[in-house]
Amino acid sequence: MALFQCRAPGVEVSGAAVRAVVEGLGSFGARAEVILAEHGIVDPQPERWFPQQAWLCAFRQIAGDVGQGMLERIGWTIHETAEWPDWVDSVEKALATIDVAYHLSHRGGDIGHYRYRSTGPREGVMVCDNPYPPAFDLGVIRAVVRRFAPPDATPHVWRDESRPGRDDGADCCTYLVRW
Repeated sequence: MALFQCRAPGVEVSGAAVRAVVEGLGSFGARAEVILAEHGIVDPQPERWFPQQAWLCAFRQIAGDVGQGMLERIGWTIHETAEWPDWVDSVEKALATIDVAYHLSHRGGDIGHYRYRSTGPREGVMVCDNPYPPAFDLGVIRAVVRRFAPPDATPHVWRDESRPGRDDGADCCTYLVRW
């Protein structure tokens, strides 16, 4: 799947997701709002929806302007500040729920997935097949693991370099998770 390229023309992203990113970026939030406006995303409010392609174009520009690190921070921000149901009380449940949240904040067609599977006690694999950049996915996964890991854990999340990723032309990226 192509990076920064919507899978279907009618896909939209919720204003709530956009707003969460802008608010979570601190001093960079004002610059992000300018970039979003350049792509037609103005005044993102929770009840509004915006073309995912415009959102992805803004992501591409942010990556070009300030680097991949900011994309990881955006992913981190979304899930660090998200409200979670009370029943989500473990890393496993939280990682499995990322796909649900992703689908609630997008509509209008095929958007891909975040698929988690456990590979042992306190470890698993997350496969991300979506149009977002790998740095963004890494931020999402790291934020979730850190938030839900038990106090005695040392969370680690890294890309499985033995498999090609979306930035290599593959359809998905694979991440390994331990805590």
